Amino acid sequence: MKKQRGAVIIIVLWTAVLLTVLVTAMASKVRLSAKTAVNNQDASNQWAELAGAMSRAEMELMMERMPRPLGEELEETEEGEIRSPALRFNGQELKLNYPASEEIVVRIYDHAGKINLNRIPRRNMQLLIEKRLGGLEADPQEVQDLLSAWTDWTDLNDLEGLNGAEKEYYEDLNQGYTPRNNPELDVVEEILHIRGFAELFEGVNLDAAFTIYGNTRTLNLNLATREAMELLPGLDSELIEKIIAYREREDIQNRSEIAEIVPFENLQELSPWVGNNTSNIYSIFVYARSGVGDEEFATMLEADEFSNPDPVTRAYSEIVEVTNYNSLPRVYKIDPYGSLPDTAKAKTQEGSLLFGL
Repeated sequence: MKKQRGAVIIIVLWTAVLLTVLVTAMASKVRLSAKTAVNNQDASNQWAELAGAMSRAEMELMMERMPRPLGEELEETEEGEIRSPALRFNGQELKLNYPASEEIVVRIYDHAGKINLNRIPRRNMQLLIEKRLGGLEADPQEVQDLLSAWTDWTDLNDLEGLNGAEKEYYEDLNQGYTPRNNPELDVVEEILHIRGFAELFEGVNLDAAFTIYGNTRTLNLNLATREAMELLPGLDSELIEKIIAYREREDIQNRSEIAEIVPFENLQELSPWVGNNTSNIYSIFVYARSGVGDEEFATMLEADEFSNPDPVTRAYSEIVEVTNYNSLPRVYKIDPYGSLPDTAKAKTQEGSLLFGL
């Protein structure tokens, strides 16, 4: 009898253990399902906010082409000069006329601030190659070899130029392909398929520096990305930061104002590249705000006084063309993980903008 009671107790205990395990497992599953549902809901809400912000950004570009209302107050500099609204599309964080959520960041880049690979003159491509290879230290033969490869890729025939590269060279590669043989590249990244250019532009954010859209042949320094300016002859990192600092305060309206920032010798090299044009082509980036905390940013500033408080480097993006206010933008490209240009503010001290100071 005692043995039977002992056996019953053991069975009851094991049953209790099993029930406990089952209940715990079910509870964990319920919690996981609930957490998944909440996360999915949060993701859906954030996606809806991003999509809404993108639509508002497109609307902002359409409104830019509307006639200005009489008496509209425009942004002014400290000296009272009116700033051009079209020049705010240079990657700065925007406040839209139809605001998006405060937790969403919107940045728009006019492609007049990028180097147009489909419109770049051959001479300018040579200058760009020379700068990437060290400027005055560049090997002339290496420059000519790369320039010949570029020419053969973008010409309309299969005739190989001196030290160039045509169909035979590319088809003999491990994973062979044929050259474009057309001056119109399909995507910016295509430049990496040209012999020697993958090494030439190693480490460059290509989408930030280059475009293949539109007809602009020059860059507007009010709109230029850091990545594009870093490739331009005549500019070094110090001058680039001075240009960004200048345009944060006021618009660069003409070459005489550029000359206030860039020394004469550098300006001679830079002049063939710059203009006052804007374009109809834009890259729009929208993403959830993800700024660092005050304490973390203070630590960053101790290490680098010009630290960027916005750590985001990839975001949902579109490339669009906007021609007027009464038709929807034409979308050329959508990238859920587009690579943002450098979004940091000017990395220079106030009061040191002019080259003579």
